[in-house]
Amino acid sequence: MKSSNNFIAVIIILFTVYWSFSDITPTLIPDEKELKATDFSINNALYHLKKISKKPHHTGSPEHKLVQYYIINELKKLGLTAEIQQKTAINKKWRASTTTENIVAKIKGTEKGKSLLLLTHYDSNPHSSLGASDAGSGVVTILEGLRAFLAKKNQPKNDIIILFSDAEELGLLGAQAFVENHPFAKNIGLVLNFEARGSGGASYMLMETNGKNKKILTEFLNSNPNYPAANSLMYSIYKKLPNDTDLTIFRENGNINGFNFAFIDDHFDYHTVQDSYERLNRETLQHQAEYFTTSLNYFSNSNLNDTNSNEDYIYVNFPFTKLLIYPFSWVLPMFILALVIFLALLYLGIKNEKLTINGLLKGFIPYFICIILCVGISYGLWKLILLIHPEYTDILHGFTYNGYQYIIAFISLNSWILFKIYNKFNTKKTADLYIAPIFTGLILNYFIMQYMPGAGFFIIPIYACLIILAILIYMDIRDRSRATLFAIISIPTIYMIAPMLQLFPVALGLKTLFISAFLLTLIFSFTLPVFHQYKKKNSWQVVAGFISILFFGLATFNSGYSIDKRKPNSIVFIQNSDTNTSYWATYNKKLDGFTKQVFKNDYLEGTIPFIEGKSKYNTGFSYHKKAENKNFPISNITINKDTIINNERELNFTITPTRKINRYEFNNNSILKLKNLTINGVFYDDGKEFTANKGTLLIYQMANSDKNVTISFTIDKNIKPDITLNEISYDLLSNNKFNLKPRSEIMMPMPFVVNDAIICSRKIKL
Repeated sequence: MKSSNNFIAVIIILFTVYWSFSDITPTLIPDEKELKATDFSINNALYHLKKISKKPHHTGSPEHKLVQYYIINELKKLGLTAEIQQKTAINKKWRASTTTENIVAKIKGTEKGKSLLLLTHYDSNPHSSLGASDAGSGVVTILEGLRAFLAKKNQPKNDIIILFSDAEELGLLGAQAFVENHPFAKNIGLVLNFEARGSGGASYMLMETNGKNKKILTEFLNSNPNYPAANSLMYSIYKKLPNDTDLTIFRENGNINGFNFAFIDDHFDYHTVQDSYERLNRETLQHQAEYFTTSLNYFSNSNLNDTNSNEDYIYVNFPFTKLLIYPFSWVLPMFILALVIFLALLYLGIKNEKLTINGLLKGFIPYFICIILCVGISYGLWKLILLIHPEYTDILHGFTYNGYQYIIAFISLNSWILFKIYNKFNTKKTADLYIAPIFTGLILNYFIMQYMPGAGFFIIPIYACLIILAILIYMDIRDRSRATLFAIISIPTIYMIAPMLQLFPVALGLKTLFISAFLLTLIFSFTLPVFHQYKKKNSWQVVAGFISILFFGLATFNSGYSIDKRKPNSIVFIQNSDTNTSYWATYNKKLDGFTKQVFKNDYLEGTIPFIEGKSKYNTGFSYHKKAENKNFPISNITINKDTIINNERELNFTITPTRKINRYEFNNNSILKLKNLTINGVFYDDGKEFTANKGTLLIYQMANSDKNVTISFTIDKNIKPDITLNEISYDLLSNNKFNLKPRSEIMMPMPFVVNDAIICSRKIKL
């Protein structure tokens, strides 16, 4: 009877894990003939997506213009007048710039309050991404959502501004151009932004606010979202990461609040040729549509004049309710109350001989052994796997195609470790073993209060543990009933934490599997009375071990590449126009058939002395070798102004390409103080003086409207600038000066780096 009851308890736990995932993802409802004109049609959205994601359409590409025309034409079909806002923008954080072409439209409201902005970007990542998910999914969600909304023929109270921003992938430049220059930006009360960092999974809501979140959070819940996926820990982490969205610009530069709706699963498709129409998960698109429909219907008619508040709320997905929310101010009282209850139970347990001091102190031994082993082995084992499979390091964002199999394998391995350790410390007093997890959980919550208050909901599992501890101390429940009861009490704990076991390695890469190991240890220790047995052998340990071996085997079997799991690789040609020398270079750690056509022999490890090959993930060139010089023509530089006034030198020059150039990189070779920096007449940071350290001074992506680029700045008259100019074109594979074989069907251009490029590098003589 006891074993069957334990089986029921495990079924409850497994069901809760499934429930925690299914509760935040809608089931795809296929379009039916009786679909109303006012309903969102997934088929209509997919029709748009197929049209706009046929080819890469990064800023400056011919396809970028075609996608632009398509969106404008679709807006016209909806009866909306679209304008192109053309403006040069410069991002201070990345020193990136281009001439953006935003698509802007407006639906007039009946009242004069603040406007609602619908936002996504229509450029894909340079140079090979098809951009179906990022952010074609946002484009088609807005287009089809607007069609359904306008079909109701009800004029909203608020003006609705529609912005398909340009050059998001280059540094949020379209959003910056809009916020700083468009008159519509001055009256926006709230932004709804639709984004993606993968091609599937639940779409998570992330708020952006300079103030407190109470009002916009409660308003979000008032919009009655059907499948909200959110927690305040995610935003606390998001704010510490370098991954911004267009919405960040609205918050930082315009003090405008808003919501991001973004999905991150299947991260391996992010910014690649695999970000395609076929690979976008349809249920994920349905989730975006759900958010769009409920949010637009509500916020287009709500008061947006003041979305700020003076109080922050904790929020988290919770059983039987969409989101559990409560004020940050409750965290400290909840912690103190939990601590008091714990101390009281500890005292009464010892007094009534339900706990022993010696036993509870010994209980810390297996607990800390489990944490150290699970976290340490997860960290070290992944390092070992990278040594066995060095090709994984060529997936720069760190989430491999077999990543989900590794997640299951590591979770199962750590479960085996947890069972194994606790089975070694068999004791009839489960309560003794339970003190260590609760005590450590309280310590964890103390540090959460100090450093990451968004994770304040971790106090809730402590209360579930205290209930279980009270039952262990005060109630003499038969063994055959205890496991099921404790599993039921643990449902909120499992429901809240289980999705995070997948979330961290997917979002941040498999290198963070050790975080999942730590969270699993928390879940296991908080539910320890469900599993703890007095005997040394535990059948669940055997099951966990078998699953671990099985999925490590599957991950190894699926470690190769195929047409659906393409290998990223890279080759660039670099010409030093000052010395008339040239080189081949690659970012790949593991050479393959494509890269070996250049790197057969005589190649060297590391980067090239006169050029740094950097990426989003700070990845430099892995190998380089001398190449035959091809004498590519370099851009013309015309000095328009070179004047000394007082002790300052004013420089103004124009760079005009002599071949097709996609991108200019200006790299500073020494520390330089300058002010009044302008690009095409637009000031960087309002012309303020700043110190440019060695490294990137400016990156300019040539737009379709650009014939040249003009730069000016002021420096000390005694300082001679030492600047290297890299002229980059994405035509290496098509250039007739080379005879490179194309990639096989199981390969693709490596994302996040300058790839398939010809780079002409030289010092600028100023």
